[in-house]
Amino acid sequence: MFAETLQGMLEGEMDTHLGYQKHEDSRKETANRRNGHSAKTVRSDYGEVGLEIPRDRESDFEPVIVKKGQRNVTGIEDQIIALYAKGVSTRDIQAHLEQLYGIDVSPTLISNITNKIMPTIKEWQNRPLMRTYAMVFLDAIHYKVKQDGMIVNKAAYMVIGIDMDGQKDVLGMWT
Repeated sequence: MFAETLQGMLEGEMDTHLGYQKHEDSRKETANRRNGHSAKTVRSDYGEVGLEIPRDRESDFEPVIVKKGQRNVTGIEDQIIALYAKGVSTRDIQAHLEQLYGIDVSPTLISNITNKIMPTIKEWQNRPLMRTYAMVFLDAIHYKVKQDGMIVNKAAYMVIGIDMDGQKDVLGMWT
């Protein structure tokens, strides 16, 4: 799911860069267009992840989520999850990415990225769970967040189940 999410974010970046979505040539206001993909492998907390970096004809597309030459995305996983937190505005996400990674993105880019990856998230949220788990772990990470001009404590709760075959499955996440 992490690889699909990163891939969707990259495609959303390309949509914003070109000003139109894939297969919407009627809305194209530029001579530049998509020009395939380049394979790239990056390291993350989940192991090595294969990505297909979109290219454009004029070669001026500079991805900001996974920069050119970047081979390590360790730590960005948790920040991507924060993108889906309910009630987080595009401006808040923009400030969050700027503060943590120095990534300067527009609210339009964030909207395009969110629109690209929401089907993947909805599919994951609605997947069927097993009827029985051998073990269930409940955990939370506490962090400080600026909310309404004040710093407040928040918790991100995670439930992980281990099935009868010993495979871990994230059953849910809540803030």
